[in-house]
Order: sequence, then C-alpha cells, then structure tokens
Amino acid sequence: MKVLMVCLGNICRSPMAEGLLRDLAAQKEIGLEIDSAGTGDWHQGEPPDERAVRQMEMRGHDISPLRARQIQTEDLNRFDLIFTMDASNYQNVLKLAQTEAQKQKIRMFLNEAWPDQNRQVPDPWFGGEEGFEQVYFLLERACEAFLQKLEP
Repeated sequence: MKVLMVCLGNICRSPMAEGLLRDLAAQKEIGLEIDSAGTGDWHQGEPPDERAVRQMEMRGHDISPLRARQIQTEDLNRFDLIFTMDASNYQNVLKLAQTEAQKQKIRMFLNEAWPDQNRQVPDPWFGGEEGFEQVYFLLERACEAFLQKLEP
C-alpha cells in the first residue's frame, strides 16, 4: 500500500506524519510505501522545519533527510491513500482529483483516530515548540489507529 501525507508547505506536519508512520509501520512489520507533499510550492527542496526535526528526534525518529515537494496530479494515481492534515489541504487536493476513484483516496488523517469528526492537525509554523509537540501526539494517535486497521 502506498500512502501520501499532505499539508501546506511539506515542512512541518506532513514530514512528521511520514516519518512517524514509516517508523511505526516498520516496527509492526507492516509493508507501506510512505511519502509526503505540500499543496504549496514555497518550500520545494527544503528540509523539514528545525522544530519538527527536534520534536521527532526527541522521540527517536529522524526526518532530517526528507525534502519538501509539491503534490502533483500523478500522485492521485500513484498512491492508494492520500491523507490531508486539515480542511484546506483536503479541499486543495480534492480539486486535483479528476475521477471519482481519485476522490475516494483523499481523507482527513485525524479521522483515522477520531472517525467522522474531521478534526484538523493544527499548523504549528507560527507557534513554538509546544505546537510541534501537540502535532506529534495527534499524528501518533492517528498513525496507531491507521496501522491497527492494517494488522492481521
């Protein structure tokens, strides 16, 4: 299964989600291909935000090699699931979808842990370390819930 995590700039939430899901899936020996992207192009080629890297390192996850990229229309064919971090990302990715099958792949990520509530992962960009910590725990809960569905 191929999973794409999407946020706005691909330097905070989606790389954190990518790294966390990759590590947790590996621990549980669940085979997933995981990537991340942003709906905007401002940070293409840049590493994740230093605060995101620090938050992940504190918990044993290394996302420092990741580089931001913008979502492409071909991603809607390549990936089986596309998880968005908030309603704005969801709407922006939905606009890229050209078929009903592509639309069905796009989901709000926190619905994995809180079904049908459409909770949003807050953008920690303008805040301090506590915002990145909050994002980590929300993503961890959603990753765990998603992986639980895939376990045999």
